[in-house]
Amino acid sequence: MEPDTRRDYLLGSTDAEHERLIRQAIRVAPVTERLFREAGIAPGHRVLDLGSGVGDVAMLLARLVGPAGEVVAIERDPRSIGRARIRAVEAGLRNIEFLHADIGTFIPETLFDAAVGRYILQFLPDPASTLRTLAAKIKPGGIIAFQEGSWAPFLALSAHLPLWHAGVSILHEASVRSGVNLEMGPALHKTFQDAGLPIPQMRLEMELGYEPEFTRWVSDVVFSIHAAIEKFDISLAPLGDLDTLQQRLHEEVSASNTVVPWIALVSAWTRRK
Repeated sequence: MEPDTRRDYLLGSTDAEHERLIRQAIRVAPVTERLFREAGIAPGHRVLDLGSGVGDVAMLLARLVGPAGEVVAIERDPRSIGRARIRAVEAGLRNIEFLHADIGTFIPETLFDAAVGRYILQFLPDPASTLRTLAAKIKPGGIIAFQEGSWAPFLALSAHLPLWHAGVSILHEASVRSGVNLEMGPALHKTFQDAGLPIPQMRLEMELGYEPEFTRWVSDVVFSIHAAIEKFDISLAPLGDLDTLQQRLHEEVSASNTVVPWIALVSAWTRRK
């Protein structure tokens, strides 16, 4: 991720968080790939990936653009870059370059065919300014495609299960207090325009599930942002023993014979004039 350096990145960069990000990326990869294909990213393209984290979006792009294409992935966290480089080598992907860089100071040798990001703009204090800076690094007619979340339907569709809803609500409160824009997804319509870009095409997709690998997301994120929850003096009492939280969340969902939601993922894409 490429969070604002003026505040701490909420999710951190521990090994456990890296593993959580990889599991999350597997879950949302089909939605992200659909966005990139529909936006027009194709073999031979040179693509800039903003806030590449441990490399999942960059690796997805590398396969889409093929050997004739190139992905330049920029990231601020050195630990994440190190993990991403190892993963790319293990995957046999040689058309990715991971750079420790900031979008404001990054100067490419040539303009890109496309620029993308996933779960990035929500952490930034001025996402329109970031997109404006990004657009200057893209060829005229080039693609700008981003995915961000929306928690409003996530909260609404979680209300029927007390423990699950308590976990989701605690995550929501800690994130908002940390300055994260949890409705960045719907806000992309205005943000693109504020950046001087054409009105984007947009879509919202939301997965529902019940299996253990699906329900563990809430407990995983609770552990990732545990420090922030304590910092803001948010009570964890509604969650009970954290050591058994993952198991109890799944048991609650399973016993209800219902499904729970994943965060709604909003896709937005346009072309630079």
